[in-house]
Amino acid sequence: MKKRITALLLLFTLSVTSLLACTSADKPESATGKTSKTSKSINDKKTDLTPVTLNEVAHSIFYAPMYVAMEKNYFEQEGIDLSLVTGFGADKTMTAVLSGTADIGFMGSEASIYTYNEGAHDYVVNFAQLTQRAGNFLVARDDIKNFKWEDLKGRKVIGGRKGGMPEMVFEYILKQNHIDPASDLTIDQNIDFGSTAAAFSEEKADYDFTVEFEPGATNLEKQGKGYVVASLGTDSGYVPYTAFSAKKSYISQHPEIIQGFTNALQKGMNYVASHTPEEIAQVIAPQFKETTPDTITTIVSRYYKQDTWKKDLIFRQESFDLLQDILEDAGELKKRAPYKNLVTTIYAEKSAKAVKDTTLSH
Repeated sequence: MKKRITALLLLFTLSVTSLLACTSADKPESATGKTSKTSKSINDKKTDLTPVTLNEVAHSIFYAPMYVAMEKNYFEQEGIDLSLVTGFGADKTMTAVLSGTADIGFMGSEASIYTYNEGAHDYVVNFAQLTQRAGNFLVARDDIKNFKWEDLKGRKVIGGRKGGMPEMVFEYILKQNHIDPASDLTIDQNIDFGSTAAAFSEEKADYDFTVEFEPGATNLEKQGKGYVVASLGTDSGYVPYTAFSAKKSYISQHPEIIQGFTNALQKGMNYVASHTPEEIAQVIAPQFKETTPDTITTIVSRYYKQDTWKKDLIFRQESFDLLQDILEDAGELKKRAPYKNLVTTIYAEKSAKAVKDTTLSH
């Protein structure tokens, strides 16, 4: 992961002049991945809204509060015309933010630590933490009624990319259960993020387990090709899994946008905290047209029950320290980065106070 980001930083440095010529108003919608708009059509948008491009690491029900904010038009209420681009990987999302093709990035904050330690001058700063648990699940080939992590010994598992949060949290859990990721089992880290469920379900596949995000885990169950036996989010405890970030120069130049963006997110958090999984699923359904309402509800319920989403967006130092502990434990971090440089809490603290209980009646 670090090597990929380092290479991307070099590429960014060589091309920075031309890339920075692209502003929020004229960015191509397909710059990094698929793009979607908030629920209103472009023609319905008010001319006084400020265009903001958000690049998300993946498009997942795991991030439900953000999609609630989009579908409820909370961003527009804060004066923001939001365009959402899916980067399909933290390295790509980080590159989009550094190059200026995205104003805000949404990804694992380990990427901000890597780029800071690699010497980025205008590095990204995390200003809002959305999820507080891992969002993936362990899926078994067989229906194991009383699964224990020791059951993985001697087995073959589809894991995540080396240096990425899914794989590091998985290895963190293994070590917490006295299992050596290098010698006690075989972890395949070479399968693309979006292809793991397909690889596991192939007839000739010899994998015993796979680590899956949703809807991959639920779809494997519905197809009768796998069984969810453990939640990494539950067994890893509270982990700062994903956060919103922007270059320090962007935050300095546009504090009102960052504040409005954070306010909209907090409204989404309030809605999720005060409504049922069924109600949440109904709101975010337009974001997942390829997924059935029943499946969306099932997935939201899983995340809801394991306390996935924070009540506020404040990225506290103890969470940042835990993240760096996990990075060090995985052998991905040689030098710890300073919390005071890579995290600001002023916007999340203000939004927690400003929008308290504002969405309970919506």
